[in-house]
Amino acid sequence: MDDEGIKMTARPLFLMTNPEHFEVVYQINPWMQPDAWRADSAIRRTAAQASAALRRGLQSAGCDVESLTAVEGLPDLVFPANAAVVLDGRVLLARFRHSERQGEESVFRAAFIALKQRGVVSEVVELPPGAIQEGAGDCIWDPNRGFFWAGHGQRSTRDSLLVIEKTFGREVIALELATDRFYHLDTCFCPLAGGLVLYYPPAFTNATLATIRSRLRPEQRIEATDEEAAAMCVNAVNIGVYIVMAKAPESLRHKLLALGFTMIEIDLAPFILSGGGAYCMTLRLDWKSNCCVAMNAA
Repeated sequence: MDDEGIKMTARPLFLMTNPEHFEVVYQINPWMQPDAWRADSAIRRTAAQASAALRRGLQSAGCDVESLTAVEGLPDLVFPANAAVVLDGRVLLARFRHSERQGEESVFRAAFIALKQRGVVSEVVELPPGAIQEGAGDCIWDPNRGFFWAGHGQRSTRDSLLVIEKTFGREVIALELATDRFYHLDTCFCPLAGGLVLYYPPAFTNATLATIRSRLRPEQRIEATDEEAAAMCVNAVNIGVYIVMAKAPESLRHKLLALGFTMIEIDLAPFILSGGGAYCMTLRLDWKSNCCVAMNAA
């Protein structure tokens, strides 16, 4: 694809959604706790503070952030990782499995068309009828290896993987998810700089674990514990030496600091009540297939 006309940026560029209308009012994954949300009268203010802190965290890691306006009645619009898969300026729009999120599709479509008009992206592509694919939450670009890791079996359908390959011309590694608690790949799998991958093995089928282990050497695999996965810490954003994530258990903090990473931890408790963390709340818009991210750790 010709990149002519795409707005180039030297800083990583992310999309976030204003959290004004975020709330937990239904349950489409086991993390969602509407009763806990209703019981806390201060939680809306806390959510706004957490979102602002996440934005500041990204900016402190050298990133720029585009903002999407909240829409009443679409509380999960605050998780734009599920909006699309984006690479080389091409946007493959998501289609949601659950009716509670399907109203987001037209909002995200309009947002990406507006970004195209501004030159931030170059092309907006629709999924074929019948395919379900929930964006970068289930399709994670690995800049170290030049391919996608793609989850299926809980939200996204396996047939969507071929669509991703055809759209972007890049290999897609299928990873079947084994449990509805880890319903998107981004809740349990996170490529990091230097070729490392943080992942939670119980989230995957045995066949998928064999695939992961065949693609990654033992020293490249960082296995998250039950506690670390429950803290929504695998759902992280990595920018070079920086890892932006929810508040981490000491065990994970020790592992990542020992590897030379700088952690930017955010209290994202209101969003964890809905099953989302730092990665879910962002969508990277500037991934390029011809460049790799290097970790400049000492």
